Amino acid sequence: MKKLTFLTLSLFSIFSFAQEVSTERINTILSTLASDEMKGREIGTPENDNAAHYIAKLFKENNLEYCTGNSYLVPFDYKGKTAYNVCGVKKGKTDKYLGFSGHFDHIGTSKKSGDNIYNGADDDASGITTLAGIADYFKNKTPDFSMVFIAFNGEEKGMLGSRAITEDKNLDKIYNNLTALFNFEMVATESQFGKNALFMTGDEFSDLDELFNKNAVNGLTINPDPYAAQQLFYRSDNVSFVKKKIIAHSFSTVDMTKARHYHNESDDISIVDFNNMTQIINNFGKTLDKLTPANFAPKYNDKVKFN
Repeated sequence: MKKLTFLTLSLFSIFSFAQEVSTERINTILSTLASDEMKGREIGTPENDNAAHYIAKLFKENNLEYCTGNSYLVPFDYKGKTAYNVCGVKKGKTDKYLGFSGHFDHIGTSKKSGDNIYNGADDDASGITTLAGIADYFKNKTPDFSMVFIAFNGEEKGMLGSRAITEDKNLDKIYNNLTALFNFEMVATESQFGKNALFMTGDEFSDLDELFNKNAVNGLTINPDPYAAQQLFYRSDNVSFVKKKIIAHSFSTVDMTKARHYHNESDDISIVDFNNMTQIINNFGKTLDKLTPANFAPKYNDKVKFN
């Protein structure tokens, strides 16, 4: 009987572990997006298109449904050319949605000799890797919330992609049922709050962080924005959804008192804390697995400006 009990526990442990996303998987995704071959993923370049197709491949691997039409690629116009956002849906037990997003474009290359590629490992290959990791975590699970995963393009040129996709009427059914959007922006390093911790921009505008932290597992925490004076809440793709009065915040780990890699050629995989990222992604997934429309319905207060 003891052997049978041990075997049962062993199988349970293996099954439980199998639900987690591996550090190797996180490394592969981020390293591909931030590779020299992607040449900084600037919108309007073939490499930017390659990044969009790679993200679409990740969505297909996770059996996500199309958000609209017959492709994960959602086109919009950029200077007379076709650029793409990437969007996929995971159906849950209810028609209430949670959204997960980040931007995959970066600023290309510089004219300097030597290393002239702005790889954008932290900004924002890390954000895309995080949402792809969450999709990985839920590949074989059915959460209470349905989920929409959106990789934005053109953030570096004025949040062009997020503005375009929020205006897409084909997605109104999702937007009308979108409880909250988690926008991941620069999550590759350890935050000033330590490991397994993020901060939320605009934390003073809603109770999303409080509700999330009540359900958070394994010490994961969402902290107040330590850089509130910089008004980051209004400077990332989440603001395109704020204008639709959808709860939408950006989540980051960047320690702006130390970071020197922002929009610098040094923003490559050498600065990435893959173990911390993996821990955050898996604990985020485990926390999301506890959230239901009954226990997670964040609201804005009267401090937020929607225009």
